[in-house]
Amino acid sequence: MTDGHIGVDESGKGDFFGPLVVAACYVGPEHLAELDGVKDSKKLTDPMAIRLAAKIKSVCPYSVVALGPAKYNELYAKFNNLNSLLAWGHARAIENVLEVQPANLVISDQFAKGGMAVKRALFEKGKQVEFRSMVRAEADIAVAAASILARAEFLHRLRKLSEEFGMDLPKGATVVIGPGKKFVAMHGPGALSQVAKMHFKTSGQVLGN
Repeated sequence: MTDGHIGVDESGKGDFFGPLVVAACYVGPEHLAELDGVKDSKKLTDPMAIRLAAKIKSVCPYSVVALGPAKYNELYAKFNNLNSLLAWGHARAIENVLEVQPANLVISDQFAKGGMAVKRALFEKGKQVEFRSMVRAEADIAVAAASILARAEFLHRLRKLSEEFGMDLPKGATVVIGPGKKFVAMHGPGALSQVAKMHFKTSGQVLGN
């Protein structure tokens, strides 16, 4: 796709610890030469994602919407649905980019059927653009760039949380119960919501509920 358009993607959705991050990025033909190596962040190592994110930020109009665990838990309780919360984040990031860079097309990964949730959540500017929700949207350069921005911000914030609470908070959702129990032993059960997504079943296992 050669015309300039906006891609949007998220990181941290499946990670027990750390934030949820949504990023939107505009990529036009004038940016392509600078974006060598940009591909779906799942195919990159963490250092590669961090390095490429810096390059993307220096070239493309973008927006990163990051919800730290405390804010995430508060909003999840309000929306009571992950897709609604994701749609809100996607819409916010898209609108932020449209404020600085007009575009006629937005491409998103298909986390909700047909992207209807995002379409409903879009504001005034966003309602005027074509919104395309695709399976494997990361094959698109703008979506890939957004996925890298979201991943790099997730890694940065997870590291900051690890430093703040004095222990290594792992990525993912499989090797987290041991670290979670260690965290609770160090900081008390009330602090878990500061670093973790509490609607995950894992939180009950960590707290022994």
